[in-house]
Amino acid sequence: MTSSVFSQIVLPVCLFIIMFGMGLSLRIADFTRVARFPKAAILGTVGQMIVLPLAGFALAAWLMPTPALAVGLVLIAACPGGITSNLVAYLARADLALSISLTAISSLLTTITIPLIAGLALTTFAGEGVVFDVPVGKMMAALFAITLLPVLIGMVIKAKSERMALWLEPKINLFGALFLVFLIIVILIEQGESVITQVSDSGVAALALNVVMMTVGLLMARAFRLNSAQSTSITIEIGIQNSTLAMMVATTFLHDPAMAVPAAVYSIMMYLTGSVVIGVRRWQLKSNRQQTAADLA
Repeated sequence: MTSSVFSQIVLPVCLFIIMFGMGLSLRIADFTRVARFPKAAILGTVGQMIVLPLAGFALAAWLMPTPALAVGLVLIAACPGGITSNLVAYLARADLALSISLTAISSLLTTITIPLIAGLALTTFAGEGVVFDVPVGKMMAALFAITLLPVLIGMVIKAKSERMALWLEPKINLFGALFLVFLIIVILIEQGESVITQVSDSGVAALALNVVMMTVGLLMARAFRLNSAQSTSITIEIGIQNSTLAMMVATTFLHDPAMAVPAAVYSIMMYLTGSVVIGVRRWQLKSNRQQTAADLA
């Protein structure tokens, strides 16, 4: 996993393809649409870019027993959104436009914020006397090339050929899901005998980050009186992270696969909790329809 071929070439190329697929689902209107619901967009962005990293640091300091695992949890918190959150929002019948808009905004901001948060995490959790050289500038440039650039290319293709975008997007999404499973397996296998301890140590913290942030997202949305669909989107966007990107940062830039273990564990957790959100939301919508029909009768 930490070999130069895999971590420096295969993983970045695969993430490039996955982010290209995300770009195929975006339009310029997804950025300008924010003007239609600025309160929801601002709230979601604050939750993703400020509240989420703060929660990551707090839970890492409280629950993680080693510096590597603590940094790994913070990396998840530094990588909001992604294709998965949009998919869950779609299946949950949430405000998909808001979800996609927040993903678009975060894809722009994280090229700057991830290196800064990663550097702060290493400084915070490293032992005394341990010096880490975080290549902030290099990381920003690489993240632009691996994440933002393919998104922009995908958007251009969608604008030029809607038909091609519709044909490519589901295939790349399937590739992304399969690659995530492969990446999780490789990381866990590479950790060898220590994997059981690391997964056990990471499990509670990963689940806590996921559940806490979903709860915070829901409470924030309700406090600002967003409608049900918008509240669901905020809950999902703040609660579900881009674990593939977090694993790439850990292995490719920080060269420590142990830091990728929390993201691997988190990947499993977010699908489970995402399914719960989908189920609850579908049940609510069904109940509302039944109540409406009863009132009309």
